[in-house]
Amino acid sequence: MTKQAILHRMVMPDHICPYGLKAKHLLTSRGFAVDDRWLTTRAETDAFKAEHGVKTTPQTFIDGVRIGGYDDLRRHFGLKVADPDATSYTPVIALFAMTALMALAASFAVEGDAFTIRAAEWFISFSMIVLALLKLQDVDKFATMFLNYDLLARRWVPYASIYPFAEGLAGVLMTAHALPWLSIPVALFIGGIGAVSVFKAVYVDRRDIKCACVGGSSKVPLGFVSLTENLMMIAMALWMLPTLV
Repeated sequence: MTKQAILHRMVMPDHICPYGLKAKHLLTSRGFAVDDRWLTTRAETDAFKAEHGVKTTPQTFIDGVRIGGYDDLRRHFGLKVADPDATSYTPVIALFAMTALMALAASFAVEGDAFTIRAAEWFISFSMIVLALLKLQDVDKFATMFLNYDLLARRWVPYASIYPFAEGLAGVLMTAHALPWLSIPVALFIGGIGAVSVFKAVYVDRRDIKCACVGGSSKVPLGFVSLTENLMMIAMALWMLPTLV
């Protein structure tokens, strides 16, 4: 016998609830025949919420019992529900995975071989560029988080807003092997101060705070990843140092 579920979700001319679509897909993927009932106006939606004493839609009913919204439905099926406040390394893993693939692809296109010294250089410089890009999406938000732990920014607040521009500039110049007299000192300066700041905050003061490395909305904990970002910049600058001779 086919399992039955009733789903009430908002489907209006100017808005289709994405969680309603996700709830319907989850139900059908679990083998339910869905009685898909649309709430097509704001008044109809408000009346439904008042009738059932709920604050949000969609709402799912199975065997006459209200399960709740999309998150409640996931819990009903024993599925994980993401905690918006939980720390996560996923953004950093995704970033470094993509910059590594970009570097390999660029190396293959230019050198005819993915695994080259240039690929390693590009991996670092591409990572610097993408990390800067994430910070530049909201410089003020990044700067506010950065001020929690960066030693120079705490002494001179404008440095927090300058940092993402400096990181992006160094990354672009290092990708092109252009103006090493500028990119190398910049990378050494911001990477050095960053490494000392992170080490002090995490390993000396043992503070449990979020990292600003992937932007001001990051849930990445300050620690190994942020230290790695700075050490990568230092390593790239030292690697390129002979080009100044």
